[in-house]
Amino acid sequence: MQIILHSDDMALLIHWEKSINEKCYIVDDLESLKCIKDSIVILNFSSCGTRCREIIFELQKFNNKVLILHRTPNINSAKEILGYGARGYGNALLGGHFLVNAVETIKENMVWLHPEFTSLLIQDIPSTKDDKENLLSSLTVREKEVALLLKDGDTYKLIAQKLDITPRTIKAHAGHIYAKLNIKDRVGLALLLK
Repeated sequence: MQIILHSDDMALLIHWEKSINEKCYIVDDLESLKCIKDSIVILNFSSCGTRCREIIFELQKFNNKVLILHRTPNINSAKEILGYGARGYGNALLGGHFLVNAVETIKENMVWLHPEFTSLLIQDIPSTKDDKENLLSSLTVREKEVALLLKDGDTYKLIAQKLDITPRTIKAHAGHIYAKLNIKDRVGLALLLK
């Protein structure tokens, strides 16, 4: 799957190209994007302007997966962009490892969001009165503690502080939780437990 970059900001294009560990192709104008097929297309939000929805729909017609990056990202834009069918949304100045992670996640047919937006979206999921104890019966006591904090949208760092352990340990617990509950990520956990 090719990676296509489009932005009206040359500095962003240079940053993205350096950050991604693969060959990238830069497309200069929005009209040229209509010829792109079977690719991951990374777009700068400001270069789309008011046509963001239209551009995402057009790109999806040809089996493209769209990642929108924004210099001033916010949760409302994230919801809107994902609602249009984009496969990811985040800060245009992402660190290299986040951008690589975003591309890999999208290649695997999943949706990628910057972790802080994931936490905010999880907090928006309404709670239900289902029996959570049954769902968590396969987890250890510590994994249950971590799972309940993850479902509320807490970050690994915050959970680590609350439980007086390292964020790395929280990440390990999270991996075990996801495997035991047959889910892929924190959003899946939140949907299962809320």
